[in-house]
Amino acid sequence: MCGIVGYIGKRQAYPILIKGLKRLEYRGYDSAGVGLISDSNELNVYKEKGKVSNLEEFASQKDTSGRIGIAHTRWATHGEPCQANAHPHISQSGNLALIHNGIIENYATLREQLQSKGYTFKSSTDTEVLVQLIDYFQTTYHLDLLKAVQTALHKVIGAYAIAILDKTHPERIITARKSSPLVIGIGENEFFLASDATPIVEYTDKVVYLQDEEIAVLETGKPLKIVNLSNESQQAEIKTVDMNIGQLEKGGYPHFMLKEIFEQPECINDCMRGRVIPENHKVVLSAVNDHKDRLLNAHRFVIVACGTSWHAALIGKQLIESFCRIPVEVEYASEFRYRNPVITDGDVVIAISQSGETADTLAAIELAKAKGAFVYGICNAVGSSIPRITDSGSYIHVGPEIGVASTKAFTGQVTVLTMLALTLGKERGTIDCEEYRRTIDQLAKIPEKIQEVLKQNDCIAELSRTFTYAHNFLYLGRGYSYPVALEGALKLKEISYIHAEGYPAAEMKHGPIALVDAEMPVVVIATQNAMYEKIVSNIQEIKARKGRIIALVNPNDNVISKLADACIEIPETLECLEPLVATVPLQLLAYHIAVCKGKDVDQPRNLAKSVTVE
Repeated sequence: MCGIVGYIGKRQAYPILIKGLKRLEYRGYDSAGVGLISDSNELNVYKEKGKVSNLEEFASQKDTSGRIGIAHTRWATHGEPCQANAHPHISQSGNLALIHNGIIENYATLREQLQSKGYTFKSSTDTEVLVQLIDYFQTTYHLDLLKAVQTALHKVIGAYAIAILDKTHPERIITARKSSPLVIGIGENEFFLASDATPIVEYTDKVVYLQDEEIAVLETGKPLKIVNLSNESQQAEIKTVDMNIGQLEKGGYPHFMLKEIFEQPECINDCMRGRVIPENHKVVLSAVNDHKDRLLNAHRFVIVACGTSWHAALIGKQLIESFCRIPVEVEYASEFRYRNPVITDGDVVIAISQSGETADTLAAIELAKAKGAFVYGICNAVGSSIPRITDSGSYIHVGPEIGVASTKAFTGQVTVLTMLALTLGKERGTIDCEEYRRTIDQLAKIPEKIQEVLKQNDCIAELSRTFTYAHNFLYLGRGYSYPVALEGALKLKEISYIHAEGYPAAEMKHGPIALVDAEMPVVVIATQNAMYEKIVSNIQEIKARKGRIIALVNPNDNVISKLADACIEIPETLECLEPLVATVPLQLLAYHIAVCKGKDVDQPRNLAKSVTVE
C-alpha cells in the first residue's frame, strides 16, 4: 500500500525522492508528499492530492533544496484523500516531519490524551497522532529523538513503517517498522530508504531489511545503526538485491500490465529453471529435499492466501490432492486468522503471496506457527517478510510485477504449486510413473503454448471492443478451470470496473442463470477435457436464454465453436496444466476491455499492489 522513500547523503534529495515515488506508484495511492530539510536548514513539507505529477507541479516553484528528505504516497485508511491528510505530517513544535505506512489501531485514545495536553490536529489521520506523540515525549521530557521514538512506539498498538526528520538534527533520519515493510539501501556515504527495493536498485544493490520492532538511525558520515525498542543493538544483515532497472521499465509496451502478460513464457521458464529437468523426467525442489519428512508425513495441507493468490491456491488444492492423495483445505487468510481454526503440529500450512508482505497472510502464518504447524511460503519478492518467517518455501522467480492487477505472479504461483505437487507425489509414491513423466513433459512445453496464445493479442483486442458496453459478465469453468474463471472475473473487475462473477459451470442453473439475457456476456472455458460434454450442455442452456458466449476452445473444436458468439483458441495440454494456458487470454481480454474504456490499467482506482494493512 502506501509508499515510503527517503534519502540522506551527498546528493540533492528531491530528485531522488520524486523518482522513487514514481517507482512506487504501482503500489496504489491517492495523494503524495515530500519533506526536506533545506540547505538553509528549513523544514519544508509539500503535499498534494492525486498523482506524483501533481506534487511535482505544486513544488516546482518552491525551495526543494536539501540533502536529506522523506517522501510518501498515501492510500487512504483514516480520512479522505486530501492535502491535509497527505503525508508528511508535521509536529506541533514544527521540528518533526513523519511519514507512515500501516495503521495505528489505538490512535483515537492517543489522540484524546494528546488533546487533553493541549495538542491540536490538522488532519483526520492516525499518522498525525504518532508524530504528535513523539513530539510530546521529546519536548516534555527533553528526550533525544531516538529515545522519544522508542517511548512513543511502546504506546502504539498496530502496524507501522515510519521515517522521521528533525530539523534540529538535520544530519539524520530515524526509521522504524512493525508488520509493514521497510528496506534501507547502503551507498557510499549515503543511505536510501523505501517500502521495497524498486526505488533503490538504481543507486545500490546493497540493502538491509528491517525486522519487526527495529529502529534504524541513518546518519551522515556514520555507519548504519540499528536498535530495538529497548535500545539493544541489532545486527545489520546486508543483502544483495538481484534486480535491474530494466525490469522496472515498460520496455516499449503501453502499460506494465501488458508487458507482464507478454513476459509470462520467459517467466515460467525462469520459474522452472533448475527445477524441472525434462530430459531426465524429474522435478527437484530443494525445499522439499530439505524438509522431506515433515512434508511427506503431513496429515493435511492448509493453503492460506488472498485475492489472486487464493485462486492459485484453489488450483494447488486440486493438484496436491490428485498427485499426493493428501487432503487440502484452502482458506482466505483474512478469515483464517479470526475464526479459531483447528490446526495441529501434523499440518503443513502453505502461505501464498506475491509481495510477501500481505498483512492478513502474515497474521495467518503467525497463527499457524503458534499452533505448531510447518509453514511453507510461496512468494515472489526476495527478502520480503513471508520468506523470512516461514519454515521453508519456494520463490516463483518471475521478476518484479508493477501492474496492480497480478498476471505473471499468478502463473508463477501455479507453476510452483504444480512442481510441489509433482515432487511430493513422486516421493510419496502416489502418482503413476507414466503420469509423472507425461506431466513433466507437458509442463516444460507450457511457455511455448503461452507464446501461441499471445499471438492472438490483436484478435482479442478487436473482440474486446464488442464488449465494452457490458455492465456485467459471467465466467464459467469446471474442474481445474473453475479457479481460472474466478481469476478471469477478478481481472475484469479490477481494471475495467465491470461487475463480473466466476462460477463452476454446473452451479449456473442453481441461481446465476437468472441473470442471463441478451445483454449478458458469458465467458466459458470450454476445452476438450473430461467434462467437455457437460460444458456443451451449459452453453446450450445459456444460448437458450439469448446469452452471448465467448468460449475458450482447443483447435479443431467443431461443436462449441458453432454455438459460441466468439471463440479464442488455446493449445491443448493436460487438464491439470490448462490453467497456465487458459488464464492468459482472459488477462488479455480484461486488459483490452479496460483500455477501450479508457481506464488506468496499471493503477486501478481504490486498489493497492501490496496490501500491508487489514
